[in-house]
Amino acid sequence: MIDARPAWLWPTAAYVHVPFCAYHCGYCDFAVAVGQDERIDAYLTALEIELATLNEPQPVRTLFFGGGTPTYLPHRALERLLRLVQRWLPLDSNDRQGHEFSVEANPSYLDREKIELLAQFGVNRLSLGVQSFQPRLLQILERDHRPDDVPRVLEFIRPFIGNISVDLIFGVPEQTLDQWHADLTAALELGPTHIATYGLTYEKGTRLWKDRERGKVSGLDEDTEYGFYTHAMDVLAEAGFEHYEISNFARLGNRCRHNQVYWANHAYFGFGVGAARYVNGVRELNTRDTATYIRRLLACESPTFQSECLPPRDRAIETIAVQLRRCDGIGREEFHEQTGFFLDDLVGPTIRDFFEQGILRDEGSRVALTRQGKCVADAVVERMMRNSQSRES
Repeated sequence: MIDARPAWLWPTAAYVHVPFCAYHCGYCDFAVAVGQDERIDAYLTALEIELATLNEPQPVRTLFFGGGTPTYLPHRALERLLRLVQRWLPLDSNDRQGHEFSVEANPSYLDREKIELLAQFGVNRLSLGVQSFQPRLLQILERDHRPDDVPRVLEFIRPFIGNISVDLIFGVPEQTLDQWHADLTAALELGPTHIATYGLTYEKGTRLWKDRERGKVSGLDEDTEYGFYTHAMDVLAEAGFEHYEISNFARLGNRCRHNQVYWANHAYFGFGVGAARYVNGVRELNTRDTATYIRRLLACESPTFQSECLPPRDRAIETIAVQLRRCDGIGREEFHEQTGFFLDDLVGPTIRDFFEQGILRDEGSRVALTRQGKCVADAVVERMMRNSQSRES
């Protein structure tokens, strides 16, 4: 039975991180373990120890395995992972919507046996890291799959898991609008229920960031990236996809319920190397080093290296920042119930300014970004946070 505490205090969602990968893509800044397969068994033992800190099983409505590449694990290790998570984070059988169990996967290292195993343990949503169907762009991104791997793996995925999300990246060096249109078209032809479109970011310290610093690659200009983004809005809307979050599009009834927990600023469990969690108003982050994570847990030490409990006002501002990402925006009544603050007391003048500029729409009961606003969402959030702080002082 799910805990009766409000969803913004006690989790109904859980994330589990699996860091192991065959290859570390040049743009990736996640906690990844490459060439460390000998640590897989020890990692699962450490993960089991961390899960046991729950003291008793905690039913959840959504589960998400991310990485790394969870499906890179050998069959035996993958089954062990599924069993231990089933033990401590059982899917809530009383949820009338039914559970959502998502697993990230790459087109490489997937086979029918692994898909059957995932489905056997209740996995009903697969997030496939396609990124592009252009061989040259996959080379720039340092992906280790080929475009024709994608339809091949979908042939044996679909009989077992029908809810499939495809991830695409735009703003890749050398990418043209025609290539981006071709990627969107190719993705749609596969018949997914969900498409995520991410603008490429150059995270400090990654190989791609270093290559840009050395002049080996050049990022696209801002106007070109905006053009790619708005083109995706148009193409996917015409195909019947709902633009329900800044980077995410879904067919009716196929929004990612797990990610909606993050965008609502509700509580969630997080386990594994580099995992974050938000429980009872406290945010914690685990070490990003796989060896350190294993060593600490096997020594009965906490893997947490950062913990923060925001004051109520800061938590309310944070809630504004994440909820604005949603097409539903911020509901005034729900915001007050969740945070204890009235939205307009915090950012009322800023809302009016953005409304007059056509960046926000204000429907009375809720506030949301317009199409123009979605293109400058980060700037909108930054100004709201800055102005809310100045009102406090």
